[in-house]
Amino acid sequence: QVQLVESGGGLVQAGGSLRLSCVASIHTYVMGWFRQAPGKEREFVAAITPATNTRYADSVKGRFTTSRDNAKNTVYLLMNSLKPDDTAVYYCVADPRAAFSVGPSWYNYWGQGTQVTVSS
Repeated sequence: QVQLVESGGGLVQAGGSLRLSCVASIHTYVMGWFRQAPGKEREFVAAITPATNTRYADSVKGRFTTSRDNAKNTVYLLMNSLKPDDTAVYYCVADPRAAFSVGPSWYNYWGQGTQVTVSS
C-alpha cells in the first residue's frame, strides 16, 4: 500500500521558517498538504502535480512554497513568515489521478501528520 511519511515539524517563533518533507512510496501522483488546528476543519494548504504545477490556499500564498523531487518521491513545504495562526497538524496527501483538488475527501492517501507550533 501507499505510505506517506512527513517530517520537519516543530516549534518556531513567529516570523520564522520551517521546511516540511514528505517521502512517498509512489511516484507520478499529485501530492499536497492539508492542515488541521484544534477545533477547526481540515484546511487545504498547497498541492503540486508531477509536472510541478502548484496551487495554494489564499491564507498561505506568498509565504509558503511547495516543491517536489520526483527522483526521490519527496515533496516539500517551505513555510516562511510563520504566524501563530499557522499552528496545526500538517498532513501530506497524495492521489493517483494526478490532478488538483482542494477537497480533502478527494485524496486517497494521507500521512500521519506532523505538528507545527508557532509561538508569539
